[in-house]
Amino acid sequence: MTIKTDALIIGAGPSGLFQIFELGLLGIKPEIIDSLPAPGGQCTELYPDKPIYDIPGIMVCTGQGLIDNLMEQAEPFNAGFHLGEEVVEVSCEDDGFRVVTHIDKVFHAKTIFVAGGVGSFQPRKLRLAEAAELEGTHVNYRVKDPAKYAGKRVVVLGGGDSALDWALELQTAAEHLTLVHRSDQFRAAPASVARFRERVEQGRAAIIEFGTLGALGIEDGRLVSVDLKLPDDEIRTLPADEVLAFYGLSPKLGPIADWGLDINRKTVNVDTEKFETNIPGIFAIGDINSYPGKKKLILSGFHEAALAAFAAKAIIEPGKKVHLQYTTTSPIMHKRLGVED
Repeated sequence: MTIKTDALIIGAGPSGLFQIFELGLLGIKPEIIDSLPAPGGQCTELYPDKPIYDIPGIMVCTGQGLIDNLMEQAEPFNAGFHLGEEVVEVSCEDDGFRVVTHIDKVFHAKTIFVAGGVGSFQPRKLRLAEAAELEGTHVNYRVKDPAKYAGKRVVVLGGGDSALDWALELQTAAEHLTLVHRSDQFRAAPASVARFRERVEQGRAAIIEFGTLGALGIEDGRLVSVDLKLPDDEIRTLPADEVLAFYGLSPKLGPIADWGLDINRKTVNVDTEKFETNIPGIFAIGDINSYPGKKKLILSGFHEAALAAFAAKAIIEPGKKVHLQYTTTSPIMHKRLGVED
């Protein structure tokens, strides 16, 4: 399958989705690729339910709420979405770039926008052979369906925000929930830790500190217990139906590192006029890029997307002056947005 496009966006997180909007305002219909099965990037994968307070004009929204709004905002521009695909090859051509995904889909793009956050996220997994055997059934590193844990004996491993947030969320429906942390110092928000300790005091949950996972008990392919290693070589066995491990996520640049870009400690160096990389026609926006004074904020990615779009327009239509028009008054903008009278 071969697709020709003026603009190809790699990464469907907040910056990538807003890049659709900024390109669309300039009359450019992009294609967008993401290795995840749904748009959203970190917002969807890491904090779909957590509140965000620093989006201009929006007092508060959840991570998933922001993604839903960005998808709705981008809808008039009919971008082509290619989800669950990873870019494995980027090469220069006379009139742009050749991009190939892992399923051998080929794109010929005049410009590329790398919006891959800090790379693809891989959970830090349990180093037990039996954990790999149960992964996706009784051992998981993210919660896809909270209802799955209703009436179950759940063990949550970790001491960060994800561990505490899900322990609080699942405790009400689980038959019993135990939080296990290797220390008594938590990385999670103090308010979350306090709330969970309250539930422990009420007898609604349990907490084990200075504990690490030692082994999993399996019968007929099902998890039935976990062995915890405690100080002084003590082993405690807990009945368990489900294990959720939140030991953090490890970002990996992946194939981006082999594209010939100027890599700076797992980020891509760009200028601050166009947010263009060392390869003309390839831009990098959002957390993936690096420049003096860079701040890894969602609103920074939005600003970068706007300037990168104008720079790309000049490449796509060389010699044609790019006029700045305002969505408030421009009939052309209104037509593209589908809001003309």
